[in-house]
Amino acid sequence: MARKGEAALDLEAEYNNRALCPDHPAVMARWKASAEAARAAHPPVEIAYGAGERERMDLFTAGPDRPVAVFLHGGYWQALDKSWFSGIAPALLAHGVGLAVPSYDLVPQVKLGVILGQIRAALARLELATGARPVVFGHSAGGHMAAAMLSEGRASAAVAISGVFELAPLIPTSLNRALGLDELEAEALSPSLWPAPEGAVLDCIVGGLESSEFIRQSRDMAETWGQQGAETRFEVPAGLDHFTVLDPLFAADSVLIRRIVELAC
Repeated sequence: MARKGEAALDLEAEYNNRALCPDHPAVMARWKASAEAARAAHPPVEIAYGAGERERMDLFTAGPDRPVAVFLHGGYWQALDKSWFSGIAPALLAHGVGLAVPSYDLVPQVKLGVILGQIRAALARLELATGARPVVFGHSAGGHMAAAMLSEGRASAAVAISGVFELAPLIPTSLNRALGLDELEAEALSPSLWPAPEGAVLDCIVGGLESSEFIRQSRDMAETWGQQGAETRFEVPAGLDHFTVLDPLFAADSVLIRRIVELAC
């Protein structure tokens, strides 16, 4: 949101990523194609973490006793599912790290707090299976959830890609028709206002072509948690927008994949 002395921002435009990235259908088509190829080459095991139809996660295992990283997908808590992001698995498997991708219920069918509860259950189920807290990484809404899980001690480290950590700016936008946030709920569910566990590791990554609000959100989150004793990084890779910022996740030799592997191992 606009700070004192700054001109008011058009929050609708700042948070409408599909309008800001007109080629997003082509990028998302690449996600789907890579996901289908990965599922054919490395069929995942589907694990139920709850009774609901969407309370399922895909597990691409790298072998017994190998670490697993968890990817939390975006879509503003109201779109997509685990099947879109299987294409991330081969890059991690190349380093001996498995991947789990949970689906979760979507707004407005459930409230955002319910979704966070489902992610807690998914991580608990995975920890039961592996005996270890996983590294969590997520995109957009998934970045929000990754930071929340780290704050609660449910993840060993987190990488938040284009995360939304402060929810109040979404209230006046059309996104809130589905989210149904009021000021109290937005405050309660904003990880930027949650305690940062001392020594926790949080990377905040946002594309250099993203809106000023998305860049601010990641910068502020890293600064706020860093001041509380967390180990934070703030990175703005040039030339990437809200959708292409995920491109490095599909390349085994990318800096981002190597960072996730480092944290997982």
